[in-house]
Amino acid sequence: MNRCYIFKINSGCRFQIASLVVYYSFLQRKERIFLFLVGRLADIGKSAIFACMKLEISDWNMIPYAGAWSRQTEWFDALVHAKQAGECYVNHIVLCEHPHVYTLGRSGKEGNMLLGEEQLRRIGATLYHIDRGGDITYHGPGQLVCYPILNLEDFSLGLKEYVHLLEEAVIRVCASFGIAAGRLEKATGVWLEGDTPRARKICAIGVRSSHFVTMHGLALNVNTDLRYFSYINPCGFIDKGVTSLQKELGHEVPMEEVKECLCKELVNLLS
Repeated sequence: MNRCYIFKINSGCRFQIASLVVYYSFLQRKERIFLFLVGRLADIGKSAIFACMKLEISDWNMIPYAGAWSRQTEWFDALVHAKQAGECYVNHIVLCEHPHVYTLGRSGKEGNMLLGEEQLRRIGATLYHIDRGGDITYHGPGQLVCYPILNLEDFSLGLKEYVHLLEEAVIRVCASFGIAAGRLEKATGVWLEGDTPRARKICAIGVRSSHFVTMHGLALNVNTDLRYFSYINPCGFIDKGVTSLQKELGHEVPMEEVKECLCKELVNLLS
């Protein structure tokens, strides 16, 4: 499936982009997706300078959390360095799933992890203290994780607007499957019936930002084993539930369809 989009974006290079054409292509095996942003730059002196800024969308499939954290940190550091040095760089959006793992953000409380080390081993899970905002959450098979590593200034976004954009992308994904989702005041993420006693979270969001470059991202419950959330106070909440696309629809949802839909919505919102 091929789609074409027209973008207007500020280049991460040291030149001003006049226009951008975006080519959006899912490769046959859907392992990697590339967006090529080709910009026609302003004349400098008597020379017309052309450059290419690339946004690369990669599917890492199932990957241990430690490996994914290391790889996205490497890409994050490279983007920050290139931006500060005035060099061209690559923005990334990463899709993946993880084996059973819990992550605790910088502002998280240890007490929201309800299991000890031995109990974690029994359920085949691990716990990581990580460098994002937010409290504790779970990642596991059947959950779609998305790690955008972006220079927000390329998209004229502040951090608050960026989080809002991630939420909006997931809200639109849910709507495409016939599920009405939305936001909950003072609670980052995407919720169903958020203003009722039946409020339940379908997507957690936690990001890190430095020099307006982001890492970490969102975790959307697709066909997730929700029992693993019972071992924590998800995102620090003790009075709200969690859900998944599968639970709401009553049947398993093809992960590839959700990946494709999320990518489409992110591209549209970043344009």
